[in-house]
Amino acid sequence: MADTSARLLRLLALLQMRREWTGTELAARLEVSGRTVRNDVERLRALGYPVHGTRGSVGGYRLGAGAQLPPLLLDDDEAVAVAVGLRTAAGGTITGVEETSLRALAKLEQVLPSRLRRRVQALQSVTVPVPRDEPGPRVDADTLTALAAACRDSERLRFDYADHSGNATRRVTEPYRLVTWGRRWYLVAWDVDRADWRTFRVDRITPKLPSGPRFTPRELPGDVTDRVRRGVSSAAWRHHATVTVHAPATEVAQRINPAVGTVEAIDEHSCLLHTGADSVHTLAVHLGMLDLDFTADGPPELVDLLATLSRRYDRATGSAG
Repeated sequence: MADTSARLLRLLALLQMRREWTGTELAARLEVSGRTVRNDVERLRALGYPVHGTRGSVGGYRLGAGAQLPPLLLDDDEAVAVAVGLRTAAGGTITGVEETSLRALAKLEQVLPSRLRRRVQALQSVTVPVPRDEPGPRVDADTLTALAAACRDSERLRFDYADHSGNATRRVTEPYRLVTWGRRWYLVAWDVDRADWRTFRVDRITPKLPSGPRFTPRELPGDVTDRVRRGVSSAAWRHHATVTVHAPATEVAQRINPAVGTVEAIDEHSCLLHTGADSVHTLAVHLGMLDLDFTADGPPELVDLLATLSRRYDRATGSAG
């Protein structure tokens, strides 16, 4: 009986590992006959696990969704990853999941073996969260779930959208991807009325459910993460600047974080850096960290600050004239 129970657990773990298995593959993994596999599948079904099977030469077994969530079998690395993810979600920016994340984490930590509990606790003990100057916008969990489902099922999505000024518009879209950037969530979608790709902040979206009809997916416009980066980084800046950097564009691009700006070549020895920040002081720091010569013609507040810093650094080195 003990061998049978252990084999059932191994079979359940295999079914949870990937979408579908053939009977031959399961028999080889479990080192049993095909008949034993069929009998074990029936035992799982009797216990309430919805194991679906198809007959024929290409038939196989698949664990489906049931009326209740069956116990999940996780290996060591998966259990640690889930525990860390739940703790992160408990302090994240998605509303409505903090308490449930903590409840799930408490259940998981209660049954973790001591060796895995030590791994999780070690990671938590040496991790120091960086305090944020201002909290990120909160995203409703139901909204995020609805958008993810529409992306997955290729269903048109209607929603009210509030722009930066708070003006509301009704959008009809074909949603494709959700992207997290910094402390915000973004939806990359094809705007049906505008016949173009758009990037929407999820915290400004109010979905109109149910979603619309299915659509035929289009080819994505390149790297969606890069599209979000280019589209939202500049939109979030309070201060913008375009400076001439006296170095090749390839060298400058290697030295900056993608969130800092974009580079446009002038010639083989110089380029334009389109950049910005929430404050001119942060902007000056970014430019200084390039460790390259540059010329800033504006905005005036940045030019004034650079001049002030230049005099301050001269005094600091005793070279002020």
